Amino acid sequence: MTVTRAEYCVIACAEAWRGNGEVLASPMGLIPSVGARLARRTFSPDLLMTDGEALLVGVDGTVEGWLPYRRHLALVTGGRRHVMMGASQIDRYGNQNISCIGDWARPKRQLLGVRGAPVNTLNNPTSYWVPKHSRRVFVEKVDMVCGVGYDHADGARHHRIPRVVSDLGVFDFATPDHSMRLASVHPGVTVAQVREATGFDLVVPDEVPYTREPTARELGLIREVIDPQNARSREVGA
Repeated sequence: MTVTRAEYCVIACAEAWRGNGEVLASPMGLIPSVGARLARRTFSPDLLMTDGEALLVGVDGTVEGWLPYRRHLALVTGGRRHVMMGASQIDRYGNQNISCIGDWARPKRQLLGVRGAPVNTLNNPTSYWVPKHSRRVFVEKVDMVCGVGYDHADGARHHRIPRVVSDLGVFDFATPDHSMRLASVHPGVTVAQVREATGFDLVVPDEVPYTREPTARELGLIREVIDPQNARSREVGA
């Protein structure tokens, strides 16, 4: 069966939690949520999932435990949570902006605000999901640092950005200076397309692989169990 771009994005997001062990997965957005639930059902069975309020839940919503706020904060500040957030802007070192476009004192556009981005990024691993890769998002320098990148982390003990996933490919920071590297492109996407849609010079290896395909079991779980209404295609239509 033909795998859609949205399904490659789900797989790429799921892979962010591979090997994490018993940590709290905090996906923000539809495709990251499908990815986290897929990871829990397959290669990362020890992941902890929450209802977003006070409970730990299984992949089917069954209550598995109580997560009081003080315990949640302990997970956050102790590096035992892995968040996947969105980004209105992100730069070569992984600095993320969700607050405003333009100068903070007189912005052209007001966005969500800083929210919990500094705490997330300094205290636990944080990945990012960008549903529409463009030069407006992947910028040379963010207008305001909300999520902290590698050049602002100052040796924070739990700071780590495992990956950035977009509708074009997967990116990491596996370079000597922790600048963004193209790790894979989704099938149907070229390296030239990614470069054209990025507002800074990416580190691009000589050989860039394709994002891995889902297995038959994973594809069945995505289509029949986790997202049978195909809501994922509304976020990434290709």
